[in-house]
Amino acid sequence: MCTDARRDRGDLEDFLHAVCAGGADVVQLRDKSIDADEEIAALELLGRVAAEYDTLFAVNDRADIAALVGADVFHVGQHDLSPAQARRLLGPDVLIGRSTHDLGQATAALADPDVDYFCTGPVWATPTKPGRPATGLEFVRAVAELTEARLDADPEVLPVPWFAIGGIDEPRLPQVLEAGARGVVVVRAVTEAPDPRTAAGQLRGLLPA
Repeated sequence: MCTDARRDRGDLEDFLHAVCAGGADVVQLRDKSIDADEEIAALELLGRVAAEYDTLFAVNDRADIAALVGADVFHVGQHDLSPAQARRLLGPDVLIGRSTHDLGQATAALADPDVDYFCTGPVWATPTKPGRPATGLEFVRAVAELTEARLDADPEVLPVPWFAIGGIDEPRLPQVLEAGARGVVVVRAVTEAPDPRTAAGQLRGLLPA
């Protein structure tokens, strides 16, 4: 799941404990409104909390900050550092993820040796990605078919995990899974929930083991 620094609520630490206890596998801080020192402080907190629950923590965009805080995961968009550049900066142990918005980008991510996972979407339009058109469930189906065809063509190739993102909540999650996704990234479904721990747990319970 992805969250901002929750400056408007002032409850970042409690929130992080809640979502990690609820079963979030990865928590990414994404907040373009804060300065670097605030981001570092929030990420250091995230790293401490995540370690208590064996949860991975992710940094968005800034490889220098990812290196400084010892992030488990570093995520880049299409107009950020390339995965190869990020790998040179961060080394072999950090998981590197890539955002994809069309089938060409997903195909490139699958073929990139420096990409450990990729995200695809936004499946539905979302205020967290203003101005970006929804890709729809058909795109999820296309990516699922693409990944399956790759494995069928070479049974020895390692699968690349991928996650659907964008407007996904508990009522919509079954549609995304039916379309072929096996993992999702959520934002508002948890960040705006009155009980983030319960929300995270309910979503986690719907995902494949």
